[in-house]
Amino acid sequence: MNTPHYTKIHNRFKLKGYYFSAEDLKDIGYDFIKEGVPYEIAIGHFIMDWMDKEDYINVKTSGSSGNPKIIQISKQAMVNSAIRTGDFFDVQIGDTALHCLPADFIAGKMMLVRAMILGLSLDLVQPTAQPMKDVNTSYDFVAMTPMQAHHSLGRIHQIKTLIIGGAPIYPELNEKLVALHDNCFETYGMTETITHIAASKLSIPKTPFHTLDGIHLEIDGEGCLVVNAPDITDQLIHTNDLVEIHDKKNFSYLGRRDNVINSGGVKISPEVAEQKLAHHIQFPFFLFGIPDKALGQKLIMVVEGNDDQSEEVEKQMAVCEAMDKFEVPKALYFVPEIIRNNGKYLRAKTVGTLKIT
Repeated sequence: MNTPHYTKIHNRFKLKGYYFSAEDLKDIGYDFIKEGVPYEIAIGHFIMDWMDKEDYINVKTSGSSGNPKIIQISKQAMVNSAIRTGDFFDVQIGDTALHCLPADFIAGKMMLVRAMILGLSLDLVQPTAQPMKDVNTSYDFVAMTPMQAHHSLGRIHQIKTLIIGGAPIYPELNEKLVALHDNCFETYGMTETITHIAASKLSIPKTPFHTLDGIHLEIDGEGCLVVNAPDITDQLIHTNDLVEIHDKKNFSYLGRRDNVINSGGVKISPEVAEQKLAHHIQFPFFLFGIPDKALGQKLIMVVEGNDDQSEEVEKQMAVCEAMDKFEVPKALYFVPEIIRNNGKYLRAKTVGTLKIT
């Protein structure tokens, strides 16, 4: 099958139950901008951008690993990504899909592109933490953040295939999803890779990420993933993600290089240690390294809660036998709320609110 050009809207594409031609879509985009609520206005702007004379889209990065920035992404590359997703997850022409992600960012934009290119019937809801709250319809394909999936567990049976991205899936949510559903996937990707380039099926324990077709993996001298995706960009995509590559198609995520803590000469990946603790700590938390005269960096735990819970957290931590001694935090700090962006913990910004002693 020939890859369609980005100007070709699939004749089976439906939005909110109605078929629209390319010309009709321009009117819909205009109406959303002029009369829609905020999430519809964002969708309207994307539709108008997609239908303009430029062959690229300006996309905001999330800013979870640095300052947010605007990058240009080829519309045809977005089409290639949509087709790759459809093939990997067996999305069929005429399948129903729910759009519940902000259209300001790449994940929300790509759900629209997939619908337009693959010929899906797309419904729209406000991108809240509880997108399925008032939804009684069943859907073939839905993309969510972990927070949205957590608040949708009671309606997860209404979704045939659920993909979850934007932040790591914590173990408690993983267990609940597996108990309720056998076709949920954690995805790996970023704005620069036009959302996911790999996925891991949650119902298969400890399965590594498996790359979509056309994605080639490399690793740099510091152990970070390098993505080679010729139909997305002719440049190699260098990430800050530490990985273990098992073979040409499979890899395991170990954590972010810029999160690695050097404490007394021992390098600690906070994400690896957090996975060991996650089954025991009953509060949202993360590990972080702060300057220390003796160690260079000192490992601390930041917990969402209050100081009264200190003893309880220490008891929960004490029963975790999987931790190495250097992974045990030297100090506990509590914050009323961990600062988040699209569900991702903004570690440095949260620690910046603390009074470190």
